[in-house]
Amino acid sequence: TRGTCAGFLNKPTNININYKFIVFSIRDMEEELKTVAMYIITHYIWNAVKRNKKKRLLVVDEAWIMMKSDDAASFLFSMAKRGRKYFLGPSTITQDVEDFLKSPYGLPIVTNSSILVLLKQSPTVVDNLQKIFNLTDEEKYLLLESNVGEGMFFVGLKHVAIKIIASYTEDQIITSDPSQLLNIKKAKEELKMAQGL
Repeated sequence: TRGTCAGFLNKPTNININYKFIVFSIRDMEEELKTVAMYIITHYIWNAVKRNKKKRLLVVDEAWIMMKSDDAASFLFSMAKRGRKYFLGPSTITQDVEDFLKSPYGLPIVTNSSILVLLKQSPTVVDNLQKIFNLTDEEKYLLLESNVGEGMFFVGLKHVAIKIIASYTEDQIITSDPSQLLNIKKAKEELKMAQGL
């Protein structure tokens, strides 16, 4: 392929779907290419899942991005409905549930989920979430006043308050706090200098 799409369609894939952990990232792509890339990736995943049935987990981070495209949102909905027949456990992650639910596929995906976790929510969306998730007033206020890692855990009709405490290593891997990321980068550079690298 030449031209606009040459950055990601210029040769056959070298991805081995048999690896234990595979990451597809479209973060650095131009906006106009993301929909095409999502289409190609989702169809590749679905064909691989159907071709070789084995236990797998599909984790979609920043799922609200996929919900902006009807084709990608439809794929997530299909995974939520049909994935378990193929031993696939789809998992979607988004920071803004309201953005996720704006898609016509959002609520059906949520209602097909066996496990849900809601962390701290904005006052502007919590009333809508109270209706959707059938929250009590106490649970609503818990979501409004939660600290980092605190929220609600849902399994079926059961709701329980949770507090997630990451180990030091987990925290270093998963943090998205810019100041913490700068400190980690600085510490790595200082370690390299101390080791003479």
